[in-house]
Amino acid sequence: MRTMINNGDGETAVSAKRFSLNFFLRWEWLLVALIIVVVIVNSQLSPYFLNTRNMMRATSDFMEMGLMMLPMAYIIITGNIDLSVASIMAMCASLLGYLHIQGVNIWVAAIAAILLGVLGGTLNGFLIARVKLPALVVTLGTYAFFRGIAYGLLGDQAATGYPSSFTFLGQGTLGAIRFPFSAVLFIFFAIIFGLVLHKTIFGRYLYAIGNSEEAARYAGVAVGRTKMSIFMLSGFMSALAGIVIAARFGSTRPDVGTGLELSVITATVLGGINILGGSGTMIGAILALILIGLMRFGMGLVNVQGQVQSIAIGLLLIFSILLPNLAQQLSRRSIQIRRSTVLSTATMLVLLGFFIWFFFWSRAAILSQ
Repeated sequence: MRTMINNGDGETAVSAKRFSLNFFLRWEWLLVALIIVVVIVNSQLSPYFLNTRNMMRATSDFMEMGLMMLPMAYIIITGNIDLSVASIMAMCASLLGYLHIQGVNIWVAAIAAILLGVLGGTLNGFLIARVKLPALVVTLGTYAFFRGIAYGLLGDQAATGYPSSFTFLGQGTLGAIRFPFSAVLFIFFAIIFGLVLHKTIFGRYLYAIGNSEEAARYAGVAVGRTKMSIFMLSGFMSALAGIVIAARFGSTRPDVGTGLELSVITATVLGGINILGGSGTMIGAILALILIGLMRFGMGLVNVQGQVQSIAIGLLLIFSILLPNLAQQLSRRSIQIRRSTVLSTATMLVLLGFFIWFFFWSRAAILSQ
């Protein structure tokens, strides 16, 4: 009897130790470590990095990306993707500007922009969920279609002259530390999206669809309706991001947010959400958003060109896909040195070395001018 009790205690201790180890090996802890490294490096490169006012101002610069990232997490968890989010944002912001130029009340124009965003998301969802076209193909097509509508609305002109009550959405601050109102808006929606994903049946449906759409359908999940709803939600949040970015700049141009979809997808995948669907957490995506925002802010302070910043984001996207696969291979009990593992590791090291060289080369070139 005593032996059985000792074995039970031993198994409990081993289980607790294994749980503790697995907890600290989670992807989110790696992101926390990277954020700490970025803060330390950037604070050494620029004395202005840890300035509270600069930090708060920089926070508002990537809140639009954060708003679009929240529904993107839902979409990628289901094994789909939306390349049109930045185009929907530009289309809705352009409609807002066009209506404002025509003399329409700014809040009525904002509601119309929201409705247009939902309509754009509905079009994506219908073609993907009902017509059953691949999400990559559909959203690549609407990526150009929605951007074309934005240019059709404003052409080469910019809409300006928004009232201060509206620009507060993107420029307003709260409290003595001047915390951006747009960040409050993001935190509000992040809490809602996180709770829905991790604490509701709807969230479990998303994971089920991502793991096996057919199995989810046989289990009684309304797959088509669920996919329609998340693309409509993506359209809504993209429209909201368009309103916020128009308020932040105080003007609207049809080319606003060009290329921002890459950053949105990078933040989502870097956050540990599997690009093939079925796994990932909202807290991971939010940590990845903070990491990307701090990287962009730090590189901007040391005069790194926008093209180099785009290279950094692209490399992050590659790392976010390669690293989990490499970690999964190395975490197996019987580690086997495979050609694919060696190739993945070598590729990451070469890309990392190239970026470090290019980062300092471009910075030196700018500072020498």
